[in-house]
Amino acid sequence: MTTEADHSASAAIFCLFAKPPRAGTVKTRLIPAIGAEAAAALATALLRDTFAQLSQVEGAEVVIASTALEGIPIERATVWLQGDGDLGARLERVLRRALRDVPMVFAVGADSPGLSRERYERAIEALAHADAVLGPSEDGGFYLLGLRACPEGLLAELPWSVENTYAATRGRLWSRGLVVAELAPWFDIDRVEDFENAFERLHGQPALAPATIEWLGQWRRTRGTSDG
Repeated sequence: MTTEADHSASAAIFCLFAKPPRAGTVKTRLIPAIGAEAAAALATALLRDTFAQLSQVEGAEVVIASTALEGIPIERATVWLQGDGDLGARLERVLRRALRDVPMVFAVGADSPGLSRERYERAIEALAHADAVLGPSEDGGFYLLGLRACPEGLLAELPWSVENTYAATRGRLWSRGLVVAELAPWFDIDRVEDFENAFERLHGQPALAPATIEWLGQWRRTRGTSDG
């Protein structure tokens, strides 16, 4: 694990926002249904798969923006601390840090498995012709936010983790006069009800999210045993 990297050859930095996947601290909404250990295993799978796809993006670097410097299960990853505050404050802090070194920065979540290298490369292409780019999640949030500048307060006092997060964020960017490009929507995994949808959409493309597909397959087999 490192906290600094040489970004001189990069056109963009992808900041992957994630907590260390420790049991009891991640995917907490799933814990009552599947248990803390299983939730942590899913979080680990999601993190590994997302990092793997981002690492293939041409001309970009990947940084894990974490709540702690230790506990990220990816060797040789560059890890930055998110710091204090709500999600908006933490996003701003990390994005501004990245923009000191590169002209484009992207914040990405780890809850949307199956997003391909090509999708992330389309985000770079879109941001070359806009001030911001957003990737909407089907539940009303977003899986990606890209910026070329991040003024103080740009993401302050926005509603997070609710069904209008995407709309509110897009509206804020518009209100600041930014030209916003939008990517195609994608799903995320936040609830047990999302598992079957995720498996159906991912199992035909196993290379995009192998660890997540393996976890979901095991969950389906376990569920089948318990139902029987």
